[in-house]
Order: sequence, then structure tokens, then C-alpha cells
Amino acid sequence: MKRFSRILGAVALTSAAALALSGCTSDSGSAGGGGDAGGSKGAVAMSFAGLDIQIWNDMLPFMETIVTDAGYEFVTDDPKWNAQTQVQDWESWIVRGDIKAIMGYPVQSDAMVAVTTQATDAGIPVLGYGSTWDGVEAAVVLDHEADGREAGEKAAEWIKETYGDEQVDVAFLGWPDTDLGRLRGQGMLDALEAANLNLNITEHKVLSLDDGYAAVQNQLNAVPNTKVWLAIANDPALGAYQALTDSGVSPTDETMLLANLDATDAELEIIQEEGSFWRFAYIAPARQLAEANAQMLVDAAEGKPVEDQTVPVTEVTSANAEDFLLANQ
Repeated sequence: MKRFSRILGAVALTSAAALALSGCTSDSGSAGGGGDAGGSKGAVAMSFAGLDIQIWNDMLPFMETIVTDAGYEFVTDDPKWNAQTQVQDWESWIVRGDIKAIMGYPVQSDAMVAVTTQATDAGIPVLGYGSTWDGVEAAVVLDHEADGREAGEKAAEWIKETYGDEQVDVAFLGWPDTDLGRLRGQGMLDALEAANLNLNITEHKVLSLDDGYAAVQNQLNAVPNTKVWLAIANDPALGAYQALTDSGVSPTDETMLLANLDATDAELEIIQEEGSFWRFAYIAPARQLAEANAQMLVDAAEGKPVEDQTVPVTEVTSANAEDFLLANQ
């Protein structure tokens, strides 16, 4: 009889991660330097939950180019994963008087409902990135659960081909405190369970690169024969890769699987190496996401109708990783 067990392990934010979370200002500063530009049509604002996520940082320059080319100032903040800080940032944008549209990935969606109503009452359309909530006019969305499930199914195929009916120790690097993390994790774990494999899964709650590194250390101490490492985001996955190679694992270990969702150039450069045990990632390229976000912001600022847009993910392996590296330039 197949056995599917889960052990929950928690990895707290390390001091390095905390420093990363406090590295940016979070008022009405502009990505392009702040201040009203001569001849500007006004400003549009982009609010990510925290700027310690590399792919979000990669998106901002692409967004700024499109927004400023359209004649708007581009404003950003860094709530540092604090919902109240994000609300306060938005309130400050509303009273500025020149903000024409706001887009956000909330720390907590329900915490943004009231300030979203305030913005709407002030004539400022609110847009979502990655999720939606009451009052949002439209959103650039990803099907997080489906994306996680697709990655989980691919991982299950590799496990079956490599290990058959053997028990396999699996480390799962998740973050259930946001909709994105919770849904991706649910999809990935459901796919593994549906595959009816003999898996011993340890779950770790991780957010940053440092968390991913620490999770590997803790996992190897507790379950030293762990062969499969799955992450819902790229930063923990990169930390895991560094920890594994630092522990002596060969970058081309045929018995090992690392896989995840999202990737920046740092991860793509590793995935493209022939024989890398970082075998695949499912990504929507940073440029593609940024272009969708920026165009929706500009359209909303100009009073044009906007509607939900879904950005699909694509499987990236050593065979096509270089194409995505070029696409992000």
C-alpha cells in the first residue's frame, strides 16, 4: 500500500531576510526618482507586498519604461509584508491628487478592501496583480493552483521514472500566508498525492533565499536522504540550490530533483546547464508580466475599459532556458 505522509516544519525568517525586508522606503517615492516630471499626465502606482522578491524587482524597470513612455510618473512602495503599512501607503497616494490608477499585490487581500473603496470614491481605479478582491476593477492574474498542480505533476513523473515504488523523501518549500503561496502549494501537494507515490513529505514555511538555505540545512539534519526539493517560488529554490551544492551535492546529481515556480535570470542560468539537478521551473517571464501590468495601469489611468488578463506559465528546462534569459533582457 502506498504511503503519503506529511511532516510540518517551520523555518523562521532569518536576520538576513529581515534586513532585506527593510531595505527600501515605502512612501510616495517614484521608481524613477520621485517628483512631478514636466508635462506629466499624473502618476500611476504599483504596490507589491514586499520588495525582497527578486522577480518583482525585475518587473519594475520594464513597467517604468512603459508607464513613463505613456507620459505618467511611476510610483512604487515597499510595505515589507506589513498589511497596515500597505494601507497607509495607498492612503497617502489617494490624497496626493495626481494618482490616476493603483495596482497591487496585497499582503492580505481583505485588508485592502476599505482603502480600495476610498480610492474608487476618489475616482482612482484599483487593479490587482496575482489576485483580486472586492472593489478591484480588473487584474492581471495567474491560476496559482493550476500552476502548482502542473509543477507537481511534472515532479511526480520524474519521481516515478527515477524511483518507481521506492519511498522517496521530499522537502516542500511553501508559504501559505498569501493567496499565491497557499494556492500554489495546494496544487503542487494535491498533484503529488494524486500520483499515488510512496512519498515522505516534510513541509517548510519559507519566503526568502535565506529561508530556503536554512530549510535545506534543517531538512538534511532530520532527513539526510532527501532527494526531491520542491518550492513555490524562486528565491527559496535558489537558497536551496546553494545549500545543497555547499553541502557537497554535485550540480549534476542524477538522483536529485529541484523544481519550482517562477525564475529570474539567476535561476535560469542554473537550469540551462546540461544535467543540472535543478531540472525545471514553471514561469511567466518578468517582462511579460510587467508589460501586462503596465499596460493595464496606463489604460485604467486613461479611462479605457480594462478586464482580467491571465498570464500562463511555461515549463522551462535546460533545453529552452536560454530563450527565456534573452526574453528578460
